Amino acid sequence: MQVVLIVIDSGGIGEAPDARFYGDEGANTIGHALRRAGRPPLPHLSAMGLESILGDSTPKGSSKSGECLGAATKLAPQAQGKDTLAGHWEMMGLVVDHPFQTYPEGFPDRVVKALSDAFGVPILGNRAASGTAIIEELGALHMKTGHPIVYTSADSVLQIAAHESVVPLDRLYQWCQAARAIMQGPYLVGRIIARPFTGQSGAFVRTAHRHDYAVTPWGETMVDRLQSAGVQTVAIGKIGDIFSGQGFDRTVSTQSNRDGLQRTVAIVGEGGFDRFIFVNLVEFDSHYGHRRDPLGYVKALQELDAFLPDIWGVLNPQDQLWITADHGCDPTFSGSDHTREWVPWLTYGLRIDPQIGEDRHTLADIGATLGALFQVTTVGPGRPWRALVHG
Repeated sequence: MQVVLIVIDSGGIGEAPDARFYGDEGANTIGHALRRAGRPPLPHLSAMGLESILGDSTPKGSSKSGECLGAATKLAPQAQGKDTLAGHWEMMGLVVDHPFQTYPEGFPDRVVKALSDAFGVPILGNRAASGTAIIEELGALHMKTGHPIVYTSADSVLQIAAHESVVPLDRLYQWCQAARAIMQGPYLVGRIIARPFTGQSGAFVRTAHRHDYAVTPWGETMVDRLQSAGVQTVAIGKIGDIFSGQGFDRTVSTQSNRDGLQRTVAIVGEGGFDRFIFVNLVEFDSHYGHRRDPLGYVKALQELDAFLPDIWGVLNPQDQLWITADHGCDPTFSGSDHTREWVPWLTYGLRIDPQIGEDRHTLADIGATLGALFQVTTVGPGRPWRALVHG
């Protein structure tokens, strides 16, 4: 049996029950993006149940009475925080109960000095900012001086941007590793992110050589349990970085959402193993959510929708495809930050009875269901979704 879990990075579907505590009341990433784009049809995602959990944001050309090819429900996050690590770790049973440190006013002087000493040069930036905006603002100065652009956001991250012709990738990655060592203890952040870019002033472009240096999970996850039980575990996209490589037999880098989907089809088509394939489609978040581009977001949804039959076509009768999200990033909201939202759980498999399930209140139900399917003891507070297990 193979289970494929695809994460639409940031694909929220409406404000979570606790959204008011995050200032995110009214957020609905996928729903608002579809509405802004005129509600184009997404026939394959709709067949997996998306339309039935989007409410008033149902895409045009869809019908809630139409054929449903899988079971669908929605999940409310339980973790403290609305960042990538919190969402993905919770799916695998490790619920973050204290939010990671954030630096909305920039990093303190002691951290800046430690970073400059480690890099051997001063830093530029040191504030919360949109990555594309701060690169455009400081990119020319960076190219003149060779000094790295260091910035953060509302999330628990320290990002280092450098032009590939000025700072070789190896050196940028070394800087990130040094920053990872510095940002511990009272300064702990969830991720250090390398943000290489190319181009000239007025036309800088971030490249696919991004690399995340995440905090190592401090407890066992369902990925660890599956691997120990002999289930082959495969990370596609930034999943390997999110878990610091822990628990995965194979880690596959990707250049884009499409590349990630193509690699997923190829690995599923190999067959021959009990296998868990964990996929992240980062462009939804990095290219469209944070940049507040609802039309681009919908184009990415259409690309995923058009690709789904290729994945369905390589699944064996006992295999399952799941689609979910880690948080929201409403492209119609103010600012550029993540939003606290319900996330979808869409499923497809020949042995799954089509249905719309009751709302669920932790992403850890995903990991618990993996445990039930592969007969592995569960980590965390999740409950298996029996609709996916009984067959």
